[in-house]
Amino acid sequence: MELEDTVAVEVRKQEEVVETWNQRKQTQIMQLSEKLIHGDLDSQIEAARDIRKLVRKSSSSSSSSSMKTRSKLAAAGVIQPLVLMLVSPSLDAREASLLALLNLAVRNERVIYIFVFIRNKVKIVTAGAVPPLVELLKFQNGSLRELATAAILTLSAAAPNKPAIVAAGATPLLVQILCSGSVQGKVDSVTALHNLSTSTENSAILDAKAALPLINLLKECKKYSKFAEKTTALLEILSNSEEGRIAISKSDGGILTLVETVEDGSLVSTEHAVGALLSLCQSCRDKYRELILNEGAIPGLLRLTVEGTAEGRERARTLLDLLRDSPREKRLASSVLERIVYDIAARVDGADKAAETAKRLLQDMVQRSMEHSLSRIQHSAASCTPSDIRST
Repeated sequence: MELEDTVAVEVRKQEEVVETWNQRKQTQIMQLSEKLIHGDLDSQIEAARDIRKLVRKSSSSSSSSSMKTRSKLAAAGVIQPLVLMLVSPSLDAREASLLALLNLAVRNERVIYIFVFIRNKVKIVTAGAVPPLVELLKFQNGSLRELATAAILTLSAAAPNKPAIVAAGATPLLVQILCSGSVQGKVDSVTALHNLSTSTENSAILDAKAALPLINLLKECKKYSKFAEKTTALLEILSNSEEGRIAISKSDGGILTLVETVEDGSLVSTEHAVGALLSLCQSCRDKYRELILNEGAIPGLLRLTVEGTAEGRERARTLLDLLRDSPREKRLASSVLERIVYDIAARVDGADKAAETAKRLLQDMVQRSMEHSLSRIQHSAASCTPSDIRST
């Protein structure tokens, strides 16, 4: 009994400690809210900075503590005065409020806590944060502009916020940052634009000016990364307009970069990359067919018909049909050919290595076909008389 009594006493002590700590935190939160609402500018800046510190400290202890702290701060009414600070003449006030709002809105990845952060994101936008954030995107002050970009990125992750952000004119400014911002600013712009583009009504938000910086970013990143998936998704959207297609094809290495992504990308990025190439070729086969062929697209497309997503496989087959010379009725269906080669590879090297072996076999077949076609062209040209040439 003595042991049980001792344990019970210790449990009560721990509960009292937790209760005392929670009361202190609640008191601190109410004091911060009071300073934000009724304090002078210096007090507001100090309170905004303390909110950021409080949220970061709670995040380092546990996800549950972080969620509760953010919820209590929002319930205490700190969001509205923080949003009002975004239009302050003081740059320090703007920066402090931006950092505090970012910490209130940033998402914890555990699903059970996501609703809290979505709710805070929506509250921030409802409080009127978007217009002043868009104004900050125009700033020459790199630090504030970068923070505003990060804030737009965070807020755009909540579906209810997307129409308000687009309507406020954020997307052209995000494209500008994509063209001339810092590395972090460009990365955040891509993610924000991707968030905004996922709504059907916002699918045409991109300006063709985004093509070149997107191609350059895709060149530099790992083709199988999440960032590459977002970048190629935006490039596929651009490929749906004539201006976008021209911008992609005129970008240095634009088509080559998409071809390389088809070869080395993840399932998602390959699907988007082949979708962009297909849009180009379908819009004007005569214009884009040779450009795509010259970048060596065939081996990657053949591999994609075997290894891609259902949509990726279908797009690859359609693009292969457009890239071929022969009439449709004389072709061996690409899916049949691919399956035959894959089955042969599986028998020779086993199922584990079948995809790689099939790729090599298909590459060899394509190479031989191209060499044969070139030989025929050269032979035909050598047999032409001067009058034949003039008559053409």
